[in-house]
Amino acid sequence: MKITDIKFAMLRVPLKTPFKTALRTVEKVEDVIVIVETDTGHVGYGEAPATAVITGDTHGSIIEAIKTMIKPKLIGEDIEDLNRITHLIQGSIVKNYSAKAAVEIAVYDLFAQRYNTPLYKILGGGEPTISTDITISVDYIDKMVKDSIDAVNRGFETLKIKVGKDIGVDIERVKAIYAAVEGKALLRLDANQGWTAKEAVYALTKLEDAGVRLELVEQPVKGYDLEGMKYITERVHTPVMADESTFGPKEVIDLIKMRAADIINIKLMKTGGISNAIRIADIAETFDVQCMIGCMLETSISVAAAAHLAVAKSHVITKVDLDGPSLCAFDPVVGNVKFNGAEISIENTPGLGIKEIKGLEMLG
Repeated sequence: MKITDIKFAMLRVPLKTPFKTALRTVEKVEDVIVIVETDTGHVGYGEAPATAVITGDTHGSIIEAIKTMIKPKLIGEDIEDLNRITHLIQGSIVKNYSAKAAVEIAVYDLFAQRYNTPLYKILGGGEPTISTDITISVDYIDKMVKDSIDAVNRGFETLKIKVGKDIGVDIERVKAIYAAVEGKALLRLDANQGWTAKEAVYALTKLEDAGVRLELVEQPVKGYDLEGMKYITERVHTPVMADESTFGPKEVIDLIKMRAADIINIKLMKTGGISNAIRIADIAETFDVQCMIGCMLETSISVAAAAHLAVAKSHVITKVDLDGPSLCAFDPVVGNVKFNGAEISIENTPGLGIKEIKGLEMLG
């Protein structure tokens, strides 16, 4: 099974409600779809969103990086040579993580298809059912409380609360939501780099003193501020999770050695794909550090790949934040990963099992 071509498409899916964070507001998913074709007729699918404020990737840069730097290296390569192919992808261009991730996802999809088995089994097996949290966008307090109650009524037992815009209002937001869902759902905070280190300690201490129990706080300060992360981790009881502070394996090692975070958030769009995500999970396990598997605003192509990885590495990936498809107005993908509210389950079909992608717009 040799790679013969790589093609591109766009997939646009409206969100149920606008997605609001401290960094941006988004009303629909608009992702680049990568289609890797082979001489046997098998096709692998990958996906990458434009997340310029986080990874630096835009639709144009994703397509150009793959078309000019990655694709020429992969044409004619045999899918069985997985390690060689992932090495070629990772060495093709500096950074451009989302572009690399999209191609790697498609290649891993094909590798599993080659052996006629679901991707998670190729990655090590596991119980093919996991549960995800759901994001509550930053908004007026009453709206966030209502959204939280609605999510609990839909079966979600863990809520990720977006904060990071106004420290005083953030504290009141979290208190109100906690009072509304206490005993019914766990709360995770995601500050999206919106606080300073001292603000984070102040806010978390205020919440802890008020009796609010949080499962974790995600990336309270700028991604480059490892000293700030360490400052917070040393001063609060709430576990601190690194997101934008860790992209690749080396950064994870540095962060763990500094004791700058308690948990590592793995996202395929940050790691450059599945191969580095596996390395990060293995490093974290070595140091007895838990991981979360997360996603950007993605559909059930790349999120499906993340779900397969989460199942295979469930002993270290103990937290799941794969709510991208749940935030979409509909699921355009017919594949082997089913997103049913909080439950994500994987069927026993090869690779990602993608049979159809509705609304795909092919690019020349």
